[in-house]
Amino acid sequence: MDEHNRILTAVHGGMVLVSRKTNPLYWDLINTFGQCTGIPMPLNTSFNENEIIVCTPEETLAYFLRTDMDVLVLGRYYLTKKNV
Repeated sequence: MDEHNRILTAVHGGMVLVSRKTNPLYWDLINTFGQCTGIPMPLNTSFNENEIIVCTPEETLAYFLRTDMDVLVLGRYYLTKKNV
């Protein structure tokens, strides 16, 4: 599957533009992801496995630990199940 089709497959709710000036941390994450994958567009999904909404970092970490998520990026932290 070429890059264009991979992007179209992932986008279903709309695109969000991120400015380096207004959100440098997230911009750096997207840029690094693009350098690693060739597509500067990480997929941002909802936490919707039996959760109404995740509101705090504590709730987010608890959700991460009890589900099959592979990676969690929370602020400046990059977490995998191996380093939690």
